[in-house]
Amino acid sequence: MSDLEQRVSSDGAVLTTSGVGKRYGKNWVLRDVSMQLQRGQVLALLGENGAGKSTFVKILSGAVTPDQGHLQVDGKAIPAGRPDAARGAGIAMVYQELSVCDDLSIQDNIMLGCEKHRFGWVDRGEHRRIAQDALRRLGHENLDPSTRTGSLSVGAKQLVEIARALAADAKVLILDEPTSSLPQADVKRLFEAVEKLSHEGIAVIYISHFLEEVRQICDSYLVLRDGQLAGTGQLQNVEEPEIVRLMVGRNVDDLYPQTPHTLGEPRLVVNQVAGRKIPREVSLTVREGEILGIAGLVGAGRTEFARCLIGLDDRPQGSVKLGQRIIPPHSPRAAISAGMAMVSEDRKGEGLAQNLSIGDNATLSRLAPFQRAGFLNERRRRDATQELIQRLEVKTTGPDQPVSDLSGGNQQKVALARVLHQDADCLILDEPTRGVDVGTKSEIYRLIGEIAAGGKMVLFISSYFQELLSTCDNIAVMARGNVVEVRPAKQWTEHEILLAAMGGEGDAMKDSTGDAIDTT
Repeated sequence: MSDLEQRVSSDGAVLTTSGVGKRYGKNWVLRDVSMQLQRGQVLALLGENGAGKSTFVKILSGAVTPDQGHLQVDGKAIPAGRPDAARGAGIAMVYQELSVCDDLSIQDNIMLGCEKHRFGWVDRGEHRRIAQDALRRLGHENLDPSTRTGSLSVGAKQLVEIARALAADAKVLILDEPTSSLPQADVKRLFEAVEKLSHEGIAVIYISHFLEEVRQICDSYLVLRDGQLAGTGQLQNVEEPEIVRLMVGRNVDDLYPQTPHTLGEPRLVVNQVAGRKIPREVSLTVREGEILGIAGLVGAGRTEFARCLIGLDDRPQGSVKLGQRIIPPHSPRAAISAGMAMVSEDRKGEGLAQNLSIGDNATLSRLAPFQRAGFLNERRRRDATQELIQRLEVKTTGPDQPVSDLSGGNQQKVALARVLHQDADCLILDEPTRGVDVGTKSEIYRLIGEIAAGGKMVLFISSYFQELLSTCDNIAVMARGNVVEVRPAKQWTEHEILLAAMGGEGDAMKDSTGDAIDTT
């Protein structure tokens, strides 16, 4: 008997959905989705951004009321659109954006909403016992339940949310992009926790765009495409190209499309740049048409370095020269004027204005083409936005749709549309494929190649080393705020990048032209 057969019990499905659908106006975003989830099953829920995954799991958790179909847990129907009923039935949801209270202790977060009391007083002893038991089941009995949650890493906070689900006697645990912001050590601990829970008979629905980690942790898959069920089955019986075909509706012959481009003269010169804490005296030279990957682990200083370049963070030391212009510190306006643009890794918090339209987000950083005598030509601006929407294949009702209504992948496309419209000479892309489906990733890689082919420079920051190896001309590895080494991408392996990112140093620190950097 296989491990999967041992884990999946024969006493019926724990969760059943029948013909579930949801529409907004006349548009069906989800239609006629039926599935059965067995005890101990770890199901990968896959699909492109906008395929209906988020709507489906929100219906399961009671956050969204379906327009058709119904749900059952252990053979009993549960009321639709009732989060309390879903929790009471044993369905627990851990969203990509964590919802812990940083000022409360671990045990207070775990017991939030299901407090125990005796004679009108909160029973803190019982809270501690339940919290310790939940943490033990996850293999983290070393965590002190009285610890303030705000002092924990993102990975540990995620475990607190899962422990909260266990304390509420969850039968089905839904994890939405759980590894998108986790360092490798926390990913390993998360996988160990999921495996423990599945062996206890808890079913897990696992949403991820990383097919390699799906292979590692899941036993089965369900693919949604355009709101409908495209395929389902056991992962051991399907190859990756078939999964991708089910997701995008066509064969994706090359996940990493290559666009020929030529490296020209040095154009961006970064000399001894340092922030308040990190980065520490970073020097780099980037040439016209170059795609420079910046690799490193969480906390290495990659994002801080990017923010120093664009002027968002303080830069007390060093110089940045783009072409013939020296970019002063503390001035994003000067950096943009000089030809620099940045897509933030935090698209929700600072990358996009969520309450504004697609058109506003795409064009506000460069309104000059639409200005005349102090007035905006809204027709020309709308036409330009429509061209960007078509070029990037943004799934939207039109330029006036609020960005907040879009899926995560389509929001990322709007963020990229902004820097394309800005017509910058140097694009800094911080984790541009995070939370993006396979098909959209391929389109982003193609777009990066086209940008480089136009003679522009791209600084590509990513925690996913394979995409850097497959897309970049050169890769710089950062560790502890420093650039450890820069080599042509062909001279790196994932293993070597990881070793360097963990703090190893090469014979010399080099810039992207291969010349040694004087660090004295």
